[in-house]
Amino acid sequence: QVQLVESGGGLVQAGGSLRLSCGISGRTLRNYIMGWFRQAPGKEREFVAAIGRGTDPYYSDSMKGRFTVATDTAKNTVYLQMTSLKREDTAIYYCAANPGSAVFDSRLYVFWGQGTQVTVSS
Repeated sequence: QVQLVESGGGLVQAGGSLRLSCGISGRTLRNYIMGWFRQAPGKEREFVAAIGRGTDPYYSDSMKGRFTVATDTAKNTVYLQMTSLKREDTAIYYCAANPGSAVFDSRLYVFWGQGTQVTVSS
């Protein structure tokens, strides 16, 4: 059984930064594509970033240059460093694990964390 636990969300002013963490238990993250998704109120879940299996990271165009995804295999943890945050980044952020090769389609991610709230104020 794979369990994902996110942390690091909170309230931040526009222009600020946050680092989200996602700890994985039950399997090594090396076996998965690790993705970050977010869901704002009234909106569909959207892809944020992904990394895994030795590939270069992937980013949504709107986050490219502001967000950085990285892994620490020793800690079995994946991070999402978010900078220059905007109000429209307000959402619940989820990490997810995909044993396959797909990156952008949330339906192909098998394991999900409970989510962590990020709120950006003006």
